[in-house]
Amino acid sequence: MRLDRTSREGLYAEEHSHFRETVRRFAREEIAPNFARWEEEGIVARSYWRSGGAAGLLCPQVPEAYGGIGGDFRFNAVVIEELWYAGFAGPAADFSVHSDVCCGYLLSFGSEAQKTKWLPGMISGEVVCAVAMTEPGTGSDLQGVQTRAVGDGDDYALNGQKTFISNGQHCDLVIVVARTRRDAGSAGLSLFLVETDRSGFRRGRNLDKLGHRSADTSEMFFDDVRVPASNLLGTEGRAMAQLMSELPQERLTIAIQSIAAAQKAFDLTCAYVRERKAFGRPVGEFQNTRYRLADLKADLAVGWSFVDQCLGRHVRGALSSEEASIAKLWCSEMHGRVVDQCVQFHGGYGFMREYEICRLYADARVHRIYGGTSEIMRELIARGL
Repeated sequence: MRLDRTSREGLYAEEHSHFRETVRRFAREEIAPNFARWEEEGIVARSYWRSGGAAGLLCPQVPEAYGGIGGDFRFNAVVIEELWYAGFAGPAADFSVHSDVCCGYLLSFGSEAQKTKWLPGMISGEVVCAVAMTEPGTGSDLQGVQTRAVGDGDDYALNGQKTFISNGQHCDLVIVVARTRRDAGSAGLSLFLVETDRSGFRRGRNLDKLGHRSADTSEMFFDDVRVPASNLLGTEGRAMAQLMSELPQERLTIAIQSIAAAQKAFDLTCAYVRERKAFGRPVGEFQNTRYRLADLKADLAVGWSFVDQCLGRHVRGALSSEEASIAKLWCSEMHGRVVDQCVQFHGGYGFMREYEICRLYADARVHRIYGGTSEIMRELIARGL
């Protein structure tokens, strides 16, 4: 299946089709030859970032004034779709956190000086960015953040710990959620740009994960890390509002990841059941197989339609938090159902890591957790009932 199929006419233009071919070529030439080694090592090579920048895949939504191509989020969506459909979840997740999450905060809330300083390097791949929200004692409930940022003259001193931080080993810049007022609830949270070469910053181990194995994910420690007040991202005490305004894009990003990866699992399985035989005939000829695949095809068609609708609304600046939550919830849950059934159709071979479907199964599980768990998505959606 080609992800730029004609049923999506009206969403993408010719320039996006040309860009799509660039992404496919990059996946084929830059990721595929190295992917198995990166998965084994638990991290991509640093050169991967520079190659991605040279190919124009990083932060394509950044205006030309800062060195970007000035595209809209459809260019980001093309990168997401193609890398996840190619089956390269780890390297794709690295790029996505950098381009689709971190970059949005700088574009929306960064000062002119901050944008000028950091965006060109993020586009070229010379600067890798991460966002540090989660802590050992708090996940989706960001009001529980304990990392402190205390004003001290013209600086802030940061102290605390973060965990599950994507790009944690490679990052040069971290967007840190920290508490600037102790007893102010969500009004006491602020965002800071923290360079990882500052004294007192320390990376923990590269965490050993079920899936996304080539995506580096780390603990981080801040021991009296001093950052200038100019590193405050936006206004002090406004972090929760800033996070809420950017989370719809992050959740749409995960929905796109899920639908593309689920499509890949489905397409692999359709090919497999045509070849695999049981009781003297292809597994795909059995009624149970055909009917279950029909259900999965219907799920995918509905998912693509809603994701495309949400993407179009996001490009127009009209995507609501509720719509993004619905997209993230439905697509990630559907993703899990699809890969589970696809493993079943592969039988014992589906449990072997040498078969791609096994890796796709492992990579899928976190989609119902990161970016807000399915339970949190249901709570957010329920508030609008």
